[in-house]
Amino acid sequence: MTLEQNQSTDDYYEENEMNYTYDYSHYEVVCIKEEVRQFAKVFLPAFFTIAFVIGLAGNSVVVAIYAFYKKQRTKTDVYILNLAVADLLLLFTLPFWAVNAVHGWILGKMMCKVTSALYTVNFVSGMQFLACISVDRYWAVTKAPTQSGMRKPCWIICCCVWMAAILLSIPHLVFYTVNQNSRCTLIFPHHLGTSLKASIQMLEICIGFVLPFLVMGVCYSVTARTLIKMPNIKKSRPLRVLLTVVVVFIVTQLPYNIVRFCQAIDTIYLLITNCDMSKRMDVAIQITESIALFHSCLNPVLYVFMGASFKNYIMKVAKKYGSWRRQRQNVEEIPFDSEGLTEPTSSFTI
Repeated sequence: MTLEQNQSTDDYYEENEMNYTYDYSHYEVVCIKEEVRQFAKVFLPAFFTIAFVIGLAGNSVVVAIYAFYKKQRTKTDVYILNLAVADLLLLFTLPFWAVNAVHGWILGKMMCKVTSALYTVNFVSGMQFLACISVDRYWAVTKAPTQSGMRKPCWIICCCVWMAAILLSIPHLVFYTVNQNSRCTLIFPHHLGTSLKASIQMLEICIGFVLPFLVMGVCYSVTARTLIKMPNIKKSRPLRVLLTVVVVFIVTQLPYNIVRFCQAIDTIYLLITNCDMSKRMDVAIQITESIALFHSCLNPVLYVFMGASFKNYIMKVAKKYGSWRRQRQNVEEIPFDSEGLTEPTSSFTI
């Protein structure tokens, strides 16, 4: 979690004072970032509340349908189910970060470590499952049925994705702590802070964005070309879905990873020597990471509700619930003190 990493009364110059010499006549020694914290107190809780409510509703429906109603699941269905679980676990960390932005971290050092690690695990695994879905769609469209059936079991791939995300979260579990301003943040030892922090950031960018983006770009471009060449099929809807998935991924994830890349470069070369620029970087990371988080709210719409088969399951469940509700109301609405008939309830339609 990087939203809180630079919001303290920051001594980002003093932090490197032991190892470097600066001409302090050109800028302040201490950069006071009170306005950054005030912005976070307003922006982050409001945005996290919206994301939590929308994402919880959409992903809960996906998990409920795939776990309890859809018994025969394809590999894409399994990936979507894992993606929804990762998004839900990610969303459950947002209330903690909202409180952290307003009141500071009040749950202790261990919960700080666990929450930040859980955030990283589910953020990274979610991006990886998006890549898995693109690969499976590529195989389904471009390969013959005999070839598409000769793939590894999807549970092995899912385990590998989760394990990779867990390994990537270990530095967060080790180095996240509560600082002197009662903020849950990433603090490295001085003797390995610069190189280790930059390495972890670059690794997260590569595994959490660059690799999934390359896989999705290649798979979906080949899939689109294959669909265009197919005769006598309705191509417009699948192509629109593919284009929407790629555009949403780029719009939500690219700005955040560009800012993170700039942070990693600054960590190595110390390019930001101006307090105002540091403040703008802090605000930029808050806004872009929040936009990246909102992708977890859009996943159910992009990967599930656009599919005809899933909408059929939604209709079946809704009709089943509507029938059960009508039967219950018919029983409950029998008038014991009147001879008049109860009015029939309206049917539940979509």
